[in-house]
Amino acid sequence: MAANNQTTKTISIDKYGIKNAKVNYQLSAENLHQETLQKGQGKEANSGALAVNTGEFTGRSPMDRFIVKDKITEDKVWWGNINIPFEADKFDALYDKVTNYLSEKEVYVRDSYACADKDYKLNIRVINEYPWSNMFAYNMFLRPTDAELEGFDPEWLIVNAPGFMADAAVDGTRQHNFAILNFEKKIALIGGTGYTGEIKKGIFSALNFILPVFKNTLPMHCSANVGDDGETAIFFGLSGTGKTTLSADPERKLIGDDEHGWTSENTIFNFEGGCYAKVINLSAENEPDIYNAIKPGAILENVVMDENGDVDFADTSVTQNTRVSYPIFHIDNIQEPSVGKNPKNIFFLTADAFGVLPPISKLTPGQAAYHFISGYTAKVAGTEAGVDKPTPSFSACFGAPFMPLHPTKYAEMLSKKMKDAGVTVWLVNTGWTGGPYGVGSRMKLKYTRAMISAAMDGSLEAANKDNYHVHSVFGLNQPRTCPNVPSEVLSPRGTWNNDEGYYETAHKLASSFKTNFKKFEEYANEEIMAGAPLKG
Repeated sequence: MAANNQTTKTISIDKYGIKNAKVNYQLSAENLHQETLQKGQGKEANSGALAVNTGEFTGRSPMDRFIVKDKITEDKVWWGNINIPFEADKFDALYDKVTNYLSEKEVYVRDSYACADKDYKLNIRVINEYPWSNMFAYNMFLRPTDAELEGFDPEWLIVNAPGFMADAAVDGTRQHNFAILNFEKKIALIGGTGYTGEIKKGIFSALNFILPVFKNTLPMHCSANVGDDGETAIFFGLSGTGKTTLSADPERKLIGDDEHGWTSENTIFNFEGGCYAKVINLSAENEPDIYNAIKPGAILENVVMDENGDVDFADTSVTQNTRVSYPIFHIDNIQEPSVGKNPKNIFFLTADAFGVLPPISKLTPGQAAYHFISGYTAKVAGTEAGVDKPTPSFSACFGAPFMPLHPTKYAEMLSKKMKDAGVTVWLVNTGWTGGPYGVGSRMKLKYTRAMISAAMDGSLEAANKDNYHVHSVFGLNQPRTCPNVPSEVLSPRGTWNNDEGYYETAHKLASSFKTNFKKFEEYANEEIMAGAPLKG
């Protein structure tokens, strides 16, 4: 664990085009907390955490995320509505505007790094307009020691100016907010939005390009933990599938909850130094690790709080995407440093609101690649405006908005690493059973935990051996028995008591998979295509 790195040292940022600014360098989390309160930009919750409102944007704005098209990116990035090209001269002009805007202002500068494995370390300098944004950077990036700060040489620069509004007609943006990556100049430029997630996701997106292209390392939107036996488990999943919850296991040490790399040396390392968790409907009973991490040093975003500082985690009147960021050392049971070896099990988590996928199934390498590229979960009524019934949701590689390369590139890397390491991949449905959303019920957390534990300790495989049942629609190998789980829970069809309704719904979902995958077919090899549903 690093020190808070309060320092009296100051630095000049004139070379970045920011002139005559008052530079607050490497302030402690406590000082940034107090600065935020003094400037009227936040309030203190009764837990001691800082509560802020991020303003107009309470989430990422994917259509306003750009990558500069240059000699590094031109032939490698998968250009489209996820990776939107931006002209280099437009970037230079906009950068000059932003740095001129920050000149003569008070700014907050932090040196930090990403990637816990020292062989992959990426030094970062962050320049923030607001103190709480800089505190977020302290929480979420890895914290250098005092010795590491001596002679610190930043490789990437993040310039974050929420108060600067672009002129779309002149600047080449879609609207007044933007998040732009420039790989040639190694700059992430963010403006017009106070949502802090843009800061960390900018570097995550950069690493998703740098690591596979230059380091033969697979970047992953996943959580990871390690057992006493030294075996690492990896959990992929979109928001709401249980990625953070299931990786926070009291019997295992947390490596990280969101972003990792898998090296050619077969190690897993965390990109980050903290956690950024959703807090909608948070309770001490269901999410004790996250709940207890909300203390001095944590930042709550867009929550509703009464005059006594009590937070109502069920109140989504500001946004469904209420969040907390905190340094990873707010969690007790962590792996230090945040590196694991010997990956043995990968879990793809999906909250299937149609209630047709098995609660756990074992995937072939082809199925693993297919489901990885698909990145399926389901939206349910109330999660987004206009969603009034279960809706399939696909996000390639379980993180499409942050993937600069074509999804099949990441899938092929995953397949090779799976085979080389002898990893078993499991598809886990944390969603509905006994019928779709509104009819059935959510899978009990204790059963999901029991299935994952049985997969990791080998008892699930031992109980089934070659006796897996092949799902007639999806072709998945679903176990017939699992320790500490009633056998009837393992058969989604059996829980419905309505075969006709079950198969009709299963065929519709399988058809959605195939329709979604059409855009990837020309890039996918035969093994991946063989992982598709059998019907639909």
